[in-house]
Amino acid sequence: MFSLAPPRARRRPSLTPMIDVVFLLLIFFMLASRFGQETALPLGAAGSGAGDWSGPPRLIDFAPGGGLWLNGQPIALTALPDALAPLTETPADPLVLRPADGATLQDVIALTEALQAAGFTTLILTEP
Repeated sequence: MFSLAPPRARRRPSLTPMIDVVFLLLIFFMLASRFGQETALPLGAAGSGAGDWSGPPRLIDFAPGGGLWLNGQPIALTALPDALAPLTETPADPLVLRPADGATLQDVIALTEALQAAGFTTLILTEP
């Protein structure tokens, strides 16, 4: 007759490799995620019904490299807040920003930061 060895006890699967993978994923997602406040540019889209227009035109054209025009007249970025003062009643009056062809996102950001630093809060960005 056959002599068979006694049956071995079933081996439990080891959970150590799975736990290692879970911890590696946890560390990866903790390092890859951002904890903090995202910055955003508060812009109104043209035609979004942001309110009724009041007062004189306040159209600011800007081109790549920092070229600025206020209502068709060339102006420097540093002189822009002073030139807008007689055209606005309050800092909440809307300003229309129109980029020229080739204007980059950095040009938009530089202009909006300068206007927000001067206290203007309602900026409307149009398409070129």
